[in-house]
Amino acid sequence: MPSHEVSRYTTTAIILHWLIAIFMIVNLLIAWLADDLPEGWVRPAIDTHKSIGITVLGLVLLRILWRAGHKPPPFSEGMAGWERALAHLGHFGLYILMLFMPITGWLHDSAWKDAASHPMYLFGMVGWPRLGFITSLPADTKEMLHGLFGEIHEIGGYGLAALVLLHIVGAMKHQFIDREAEFRRMWLR
Repeated sequence: MPSHEVSRYTTTAIILHWLIAIFMIVNLLIAWLADDLPEGWVRPAIDTHKSIGITVLGLVLLRILWRAGHKPPPFSEGMAGWERALAHLGHFGLYILMLFMPITGWLHDSAWKDAASHPMYLFGMVGWPRLGFITSLPADTKEMLHGLFGEIHEIGGYGLAALVLLHIVGAMKHQFIDREAEFRRMWLR
């Protein structure tokens, strides 16, 4: 390969990356803005948040399976060892939180006291189950778990937002300060 060419991720990895990124950012915005919406918009916003979360879970699992069979392109030769280590740590943290957030959200939703009378539908079309081992618990236990999982999910959301921001800042640093073709690695041709 000529030295001026940039190693790229596969088209599938690029599409999954951007779909997941867009869905996660939209979901963070919905979560942060839901309390400020008019009353009639809150339930549809929360239902959309849940649908996007489950979709992200599926896309992340696909991305992990894809990555297991497709080695990512190497980092730029100009990257210092500590930058490579931080990039690996950041990516690992993103994968953990991209799995953690939908799972804790699903646990939180399954412990909701009104879950039985408000079935969940992905994007209003496809029924999605609550977790039976949570929904079958006594009401007081579910209420406690609903609050606990809600707090954990919220804290995870701030962690995810921080890692996404660091990921963006890191990519911009390599693109604009270090003058590496970082964006081309994750951009469709």
